[in-house]
Amino acid sequence: MKKRNHFMIPTKYIFAVLAALCIVMMFLSYSTGLGGQTLGRMAGYIFVPFEQGLSSIGGWVREKQESLEDLTAVQAHNEQLQAQVDELTIENSQLIQNQYRLEQLEELYELDQAYGDFNKVAANIIATDGGNWFNTFVIDKGKNDGIDEGMNVLAGSGLVGIITKAGDNWAQVRSIIDDLSHVSAKTLSTSDLCFVNGDLQLMNEGFIHIEQLKDPDDQITIGEKIVTSHVSDRYHEGILIGYVNELTPDSNNLTKSGTLTPAVDFEHLHTVLVITDLKQQPGQ
Repeated sequence: MKKRNHFMIPTKYIFAVLAALCIVMMFLSYSTGLGGQTLGRMAGYIFVPFEQGLSSIGGWVREKQESLEDLTAVQAHNEQLQAQVDELTIENSQLIQNQYRLEQLEELYELDQAYGDFNKVAANIIATDGGNWFNTFVIDKGKNDGIDEGMNVLAGSGLVGIITKAGDNWAQVRSIIDDLSHVSAKTLSTSDLCFVNGDLQLMNEGFIHIEQLKDPDDQITIGEKIVTSHVSDRYHEGILIGYVNELTPDSNNLTKSGTLTPAVDFEHLHTVLVITDLKQQPGQ
């Protein structure tokens, strides 16, 4: 099989021809004046569109570059604003928490003043039984702080419950809304005796039970304050429990039963006061 012959012009000859052509065109331009016009027209047809194209491409590139720089600046500004928003959100949350904490401390202070005859210790709630209500919970103070079983616990505007267990640095509280709670109480205006019983199912409606209220003269009205009674063996007398919501006569026509609105928000407890004075029993 025969090899094909390839004819190739050396590069140096091509450059030599182009150089000669340029010299001839320059000579014609200077000698006749026609070459310049011809070259100008050739440049107009060949180089001007090319330059315009390059200029358009350069302008497009500059425009895109400026747009990219603007976009980068906007993104950086947005990130800075978002960081400021996040910081302000955290600060706002802290302020809300601090405000809520302050309100709690003010409530405790007012409660401390209202029951100033008793010695008290403030404590934080650190655990609950996991339900929706604070029917049983644990506080961060115990025997090392003078807290023991049988001590009354306050919060909000009145009675929360009673200490049922105590360790060195913790104590368990059963509140008056718990199903096992049973408090001897009385009406504040007439001192008529009754009982307040816990009922978690009823607490879902925001109430607790009042039973066996003696009101022979029908003097007790809606909104009457119910407090712990003097005959209670565990609770100090006169601690606010709640307000009468409704009453209906019992089947014996001698007593009444109904519901109370508790004086404590048993859904949002955080801090409590523990009365460190135990109820004194007769003969003690």
